[in-house]
Amino acid sequence: MARSDLYKKAGVDIDAAAGALKRAKTFIKSTFNKNVAVDIGSFGGVYKISKDKFLVASTDGVGTKLKVAQQLGIHTTVGQDIVNHCTNDILVMGARPLFFLDYFGTGKLEGKILVDVINGLSKACRENGCVLIGGETAEMPGLYKKGDYDLVGTIIGEINNSRIITGEKVKHGDIILGLASAGLHTNGFSLARSVFEAAKIPYTKKIRELGTTLGAALLKPHRSYLNSVFPAVEKYFGFIHGMAHLTGGGFYDNINRVLPDNCDAVCLRGTWPVLPVFNLIQKTGSVGWQEMHRVFNMGIGLTMIVDKTMAKEIAAFIAKKGEKVFEIGQVIKGSGKVIVE
Repeated sequence: MARSDLYKKAGVDIDAAAGALKRAKTFIKSTFNKNVAVDIGSFGGVYKISKDKFLVASTDGVGTKLKVAQQLGIHTTVGQDIVNHCTNDILVMGARPLFFLDYFGTGKLEGKILVDVINGLSKACRENGCVLIGGETAEMPGLYKKGDYDLVGTIIGEINNSRIITGEKVKHGDIILGLASAGLHTNGFSLARSVFEAAKIPYTKKIRELGTTLGAALLKPHRSYLNSVFPAVEKYFGFIHGMAHLTGGGFYDNINRVLPDNCDAVCLRGTWPVLPVFNLIQKTGSVGWQEMHRVFNMGIGLTMIVDKTMAKEIAAFIAKKGEKVFEIGQVIKGSGKVIVE
């Protein structure tokens, strides 16, 4: 089966989305002015406001992880998911967050659910030193089914001293470091839900290899890497050549966003521990390993491409901040591809 066929069958066509965005780029770029500092395709949009100061913005949603939360009636973690997701998206550009805005859309507003979601948003904002400055709550019974809601967030951060990380400095011989994830984070849930629903495994069932219920494992909050990685950016900026947040598209469609056209990234399976939840998805759904690495983060939430002469020092620095860090591969001469072998 071709890569991502099962994900497509579950309702998500990564290639179609990428193709549509490629066709839309002409319209997007027609709005650009001289202050746009980074081209389309980066994890965040970068806008110059002074000689050495830039604003970085990113918008994303929690996705169908919300369906698991809604089915279990647990709404306190999804707010953390979206704040941390957006924080990581601008972090890999070299930015720290300033403020956050949320969109909460539902068919019929239920006060307790909204309060629980905002509680999670506020918790993550505090942990990331970010202000929850505003948002929108929309009640639209003609659009959302009963019990459904959607959660989307926008983050604005800053880069000082022109420390923008785009991947342009990535070169042959660089080392790829991987930082451990907590689980699925906020991506791949359409496939995961499809697999478990087809197997008739309820979210309330305790799974021995997970050490908890399936639902609790799936709802583990998306991790933020700000407090460990941003200090490394400040200390080792010249040696950190590129970073990728492993979200939708997994290894293949995220790491390549920071690869020059003359480089490939080779990631070696077995150099980091794959979390049990991914093994369960693969086994239960008979999902091929290539598709697993394109849909899911497989236990690596963020990758850093660093100068080989400083790789061990940078890894040790981040590990002292509490991260589990693995040397998962290297950069070789190539054509901008990601290879997982």
